[in-house]
Amino acid sequence: MDASSARLPSPSEPLRIAVMGAGAVGCYFGALLARAGHQVTLIGRPAHVQAVQQHGLRLETAALDIQVPMQASTEASAVRDADVVMFCVKSTATEEAAREMQPHLAPGTLVLTMQNGVDNDERVRAVLGPSVAVAAAVVYVATAMAGPGHVRHFGRGELVIAPSALSEQVALQFGKAGIAVQVSPDVRGALWAKLVINCAYNALSALCQLPYGPLVQSPGVTDVVDDVVAECLAVARADGVALPGDVPAAVRGLPATMPGQFSSTAQDLALGKPSEIDHLNGYVVRRGEALGVPVPLNRTLQVLVRLAPSRVQASQAPLNPPQNS
Repeated sequence: MDASSARLPSPSEPLRIAVMGAGAVGCYFGALLARAGHQVTLIGRPAHVQAVQQHGLRLETAALDIQVPMQASTEASAVRDADVVMFCVKSTATEEAAREMQPHLAPGTLVLTMQNGVDNDERVRAVLGPSVAVAAAVVYVATAMAGPGHVRHFGRGELVIAPSALSEQVALQFGKAGIAVQVSPDVRGALWAKLVINCAYNALSALCQLPYGPLVQSPGVTDVVDDVVAECLAVARADGVALPGDVPAAVRGLPATMPGQFSSTAQDLALGKPSEIDHLNGYVVRRGEALGVPVPLNRTLQVLVRLAPSRVQASQAPLNPPQNS
């Protein structure tokens, strides 16, 4: 059975949703969906799972501070019988997590790749094969884990997802839960637009351990950002990717809208965790090499972030910084 021939749940039926890699992004959206009556299971690390099992997930926003009861597990087998899997693992763990899920996925399950980077859906699809639908999702949200079982929301919360047999139903059901979802055939362009923003700021924020506002006040930083963006756009053009809107303007405007925001790469380095740099600036480097487009600044940022974990100490970590996801 391929993905297109599987039975879909009724539009009025609650969805069974598994969050694979239940960090800040998956927990925030999972909490909203659980509040709306959907059956949500978080799959994550032991301390987080234990806290959710004992007390529910604490959801803290500007308007709410509540405990949301839901299921939680440390095992990938918890995706069994899910209608939708929100796939939120780090890009570095994409293939490994997909392989762990594969034996337990029902035919027709929709896997939404809600990650940084532009090729995670292709990588997941290559592992799972045709029996499972895979759709890329672009995530716009600022959120962070404030501790085990505690997610904190700072702003936004929209998704753009690729078409699939379940996408329109997901958009309808998620919308009822307060999550704005647009189904778009041009998710690739939107993923690239987000990639350009990530390439512009993630590495610099990480290397300096500064949020975006103070970062761009340093002399010369905006010139570096402009040059990084120019390289990314040159690669996108050579790759035949049409980016929506005015991407350079969106890049320039980000620090004013999120002045206190640290990049997710900054948090990874500060906590001594592996970063996704090879799937951000590193992806631009690989495509640039393949297409004959020089990208020296993106290569420099990739190499510097790779070297940085030996120098950045966990004690420098910002206190619960919101992630740009």
